[in-house]
Amino acid sequence: MTNRGIPSAFLRTTLHNGIGRYVCQLQRLTIKFCKEQKQSRGVRDFIENGLVDFAKNNPSVAVYAQVKRHRSPALVAEYLNGKTHIIPVAEKEAAELLEWLDFLRTRSGEDLIRMRKSQHTFSPSIQGAWTPVTNKQVFPPDFTFPNNELFQAHKFTESATDILQRLAKKSTSKTD
Repeated sequence: MTNRGIPSAFLRTTLHNGIGRYVCQLQRLTIKFCKEQKQSRGVRDFIENGLVDFAKNNPSVAVYAQVKRHRSPALVAEYLNGKTHIIPVAEKEAAELLEWLDFLRTRSGEDLIRMRKSQHTFSPSIQGAWTPVTNKQVFPPDFTFPNNELFQAHKFTESATDILQRLAKKSTSKTD
């Protein structure tokens, strides 16, 4: 299976969030549920027991509980960039619902993407990439040019075939 259906892009932050101070990107959270349906039992338990604590711990997020008769429960997250994400939470327990809320709270609101590269810059260097040998001296300081040593071929005393044959003889003599 290929990833051609998943859009790819470079990883980026939302408005350099976290450089000055962190701003939670989740603006509004709406919990939609039904008072009577069995699918909404976990959502109703969470609203009774954990919603007030979640709202106290996240004062920057406006939390709304909305009753929708005969509808499946869902979490609707609205972000500062205008994007909306809907998570269906039918038959989820209160602990699972809290994990989903934490997931939505820590997201930036951007769509999930496949990363093209692990690093990227918008202002690349004109000097080229830095490597550990960028500023190393290749030749000793007393080296003068032209030098005939540079143009002479290396003379090997033993060929690669000879080395492999010698190693094969050693390994067979050890096993015998």
